Amino acid sequence: MNNSVSNTARLLAVGLRALLVLTLVTGVAYPLAVTGAARALFPDQAGGSQVSADGRVVGSSLIGQSYNLPLKPGQETPEPDLKWFQGRPANGLGENTLNTRYRLIVSGATNLAADNPELVRQVRAAQAAVIRDNSVPGGRVERDDIPADAVTSSGSGLDPHISPRYAQLQVRRVARENGLPVARVRELVDRHTEGRTLGFIGEPTVNVLELNVDLKQLLGKS
Repeated sequence: MNNSVSNTARLLAVGLRALLVLTLVTGVAYPLAVTGAARALFPDQAGGSQVSADGRVVGSSLIGQSYNLPLKPGQETPEPDLKWFQGRPANGLGENTLNTRYRLIVSGATNLAADNPELVRQVRAAQAAVIRDNSVPGGRVERDDIPADAVTSSGSGLDPHISPRYAQLQVRRVARENGLPVARVRELVDRHTEGRTLGFIGEPTVNVLELNVDLKQLLGKS
């Protein structure tokens, strides 16, 4: 009996020591080593890929954001600020069901089928908005001009990029709203157009936040 209790105590002590060692190695030493290596080798990515303007952080190049006008009294849905380039719709975002007080962002897709009436309604409303907002004198936008990313949200709802085609579609409106030559705004889009990853993965993209930061700098110079 005493022998059995002694063996059990010994095994328990060995197990506790192993748990302590593994906790220190995998729960403390390894994360610290990986974090230190990441900060040393990839400081920008490890820090959240932050984008700064006017001496302050304005966002992350990995997370999309809205560019809207302040809400008016009694208004529930904000209107887009048309002097800025607009990103993709964010219909996949929602509120945290456990804490809606602070309207926490929930990343995710809409999970709506292609023939779902709600998705059809969202796409048609987005098409109408793109046509209305981006049609300028001498340059009306037609439905065939609108790329898919202008009227659909990404899988996460947080995509910070748009297609070069959608960015170019907005050039005339942005130039008009800011009193800039179309050629200068188009050149800005071209400068921010990123090619395919490794030359063959994915599609060319434009980061909306970085584009708008440079647009603001251009306005300051003008």
